[in-house]
Amino acid sequence: MILAHRIRLDPNKVQATHLARAAGTARFAYNWSLAQWQRQFEACKADPALPKPNEAALRRQLNAIKRGQFPWMLEVTKNAPQMAIIQLGRAFQNFFEKRARYPKFRRKGIDDRFTLTNDQFRVDGKRIRIPKLGWLRMRETLRFTGRIVSASVSQRAGHWYASITVDTQDAQLPPAENQGAVGVDFGVTHLATLSTGEKVADPKALHTLLDRLRRLSRSLSRKVKGSCNRKKAKARLARLHARIVNVRANGLHKLSASIVRRFHTIGIEDLHVKGMLGNRCLSRAIADMGFAELRRQRVYKTQRRGGQVVVIDRWYPSSKTCSCCRHKLDALDLAIRQWTCPACGALHDRDINAAINLRTMAVSSTVSACGGEGAGPVREAQDETGPGEAGIQRKVNDA
Repeated sequence: MILAHRIRLDPNKVQATHLARAAGTARFAYNWSLAQWQRQFEACKADPALPKPNEAALRRQLNAIKRGQFPWMLEVTKNAPQMAIIQLGRAFQNFFEKRARYPKFRRKGIDDRFTLTNDQFRVDGKRIRIPKLGWLRMRETLRFTGRIVSASVSQRAGHWYASITVDTQDAQLPPAENQGAVGVDFGVTHLATLSTGEKVADPKALHTLLDRLRRLSRSLSRKVKGSCNRKKAKARLARLHARIVNVRANGLHKLSASIVRRFHTIGIEDLHVKGMLGNRCLSRAIADMGFAELRRQRVYKTQRRGGQVVVIDRWYPSSKTCSCCRHKLDALDLAIRQWTCPACGALHDRDINAAINLRTMAVSSTVSACGGEGAGPVREAQDETGPGEAGIQRKVNDA
C-alpha cells in the first residue's frame, strides 16, 4: 500500500529562501511547458505533419536551452523543473481521459511546491537531505517503514511541509473492536449521529473564528496593493485560514479514528453536498462540517483495519422510515427533529432513527453479499483518489 506522510519542516532563513527558489523554478518550468504545449498544439493543427506535444519532448527541449537561457535553474535540484513537466503531462492525460479540467498556469503564493524522486533525497530520523541545500530539520520522524517513492515539498501559510510517499507493507492496523455494525448520519446540528445513540458535536472551526476572519479580511482590503503592510496582512489572514483547516481536520480525524477503531461495518449516506450548499441559510454551516473529508478518512482508515464502509443511496428515506415497523412517512419537514410513527406509535429522534436505518441497510447488504438477494440501493465505498500526482497517494494524518 502506498501512503503519504506530511511532515512540517523547520528551515532557517537561508534554507527557506532556497526552498522558495526551488518552488519558483518548478512553477516557471510548469508554466513554460504549458505555454510551449499550447503553441505546439496550435502549430500541429495548422500542419498535421508536425509532431504532437508531449512531456518527454518538452523535457529534452528545456534541458537543451536552460544552461544558456535559464542558468539560474542550475542553482536548485534538477528534479524541480523536470518533475514539474512530468506533472504537466499527467495533468493533460487526466484532461484527455475526462478526469480533470484543462491545466491552468501556476501562480506564485498558491502553487509553491516542487517534487523530488527517491534517488534525490534521503531521510534520517528527524532530518531530510535535499540536493544543493543539505539537511533540513523535520518536526517529527517518518511514521511508515518501507520503500520511499517520492517527496513533495510545499509551502502553506508561511510554513514548509514535506509529503513523503512510502510503499509499505505495514499499513494494516489491528482489527476493529467487536462492536458490530454502526450507522452514521451526518447533520448540521451535530456533525454525526451514531445508531448507538451517540451524537458528536461539530468543532465549528469557521464559526468560532469567523469574527476574527472578518476583521483580518477588512484589514487586508484597506491596505495599498503592493505595500509591505498588505503582505503582512495577507500572511496573517493565510495563517488564520490554515488554523481553521487544522482545527476542522483535527476534529474529523478524532471522530473517524474512534468509529473505525470500534466498528467493522459502517453504513453512511451518499450525500449530495453540492446540492446541499444551494441552501443559502445552511450553506456556511454545511461547508464548515467537512462531510467529504470525513467520508474519505473513514474509507481509508476502515480499509487499513480490514473493515468496510457501505454507502447507502442518497435517495433512501432514512429519516422518514420508522426503524421499528418500517412505516414510511409521506413528508418530514427539516425543522421536525422528533416524530411519532403513526403505525406503531414509536417516538423517534430524527437523526438517531436515520442512523439506525443506515445500519440496517449496511448489515443487509453485507448479508446479501454472502449469497442472498440485495436488500437495497447500497454499495461498498472505495478509496477514491483524485487525478493528482501518481493518482494513488493517500493523505494520512491520523489523529
